[in-house]
Amino acid sequence: MSRHILVIDDDLSIRKTLARTLERSGYAVSTAANGREGMKKFKDENIDLIITDIFMPDSDGFELLFKLIEARADIKIIVMSGGPRQLHCGNLFLETAKTLGANYTLEKPFSNQELLSMVESLLPDQENVTVGG
Repeated sequence: MSRHILVIDDDLSIRKTLARTLERSGYAVSTAANGREGMKKFKDENIDLIITDIFMPDSDGFELLFKLIEARADIKIIVMSGGPRQLHCGNLFLETAKTLGANYTLEKPFSNQELLSMVESLLPDQENVTVGG
């Protein structure tokens, strides 16, 4: 059974690109356009990992991060952000997300390999586990 990842970002092209990359690597993927939709899918589906943006129109990623961890403390979370371009402080927001409980952070733009490396470390391949030797 493949691991299930939820991608939350208000940018449709980012959602599609990340979903395609993750699906090609064997993961089941759901997507959401905002925090409210993401929380609903998180509650309705069996999600193993969440990849979310910080800056979204209806709710910011920090609020979402609190809600996700409050709902399930063991949920794996990767937070991504380009930061508000005019402030040039994306790293500050990512450091805050890490402090608040994100497992990893990614500064946009990032490579598929960076993303997949983080995902693989959070969701080890269960097919390599042998039972009863």
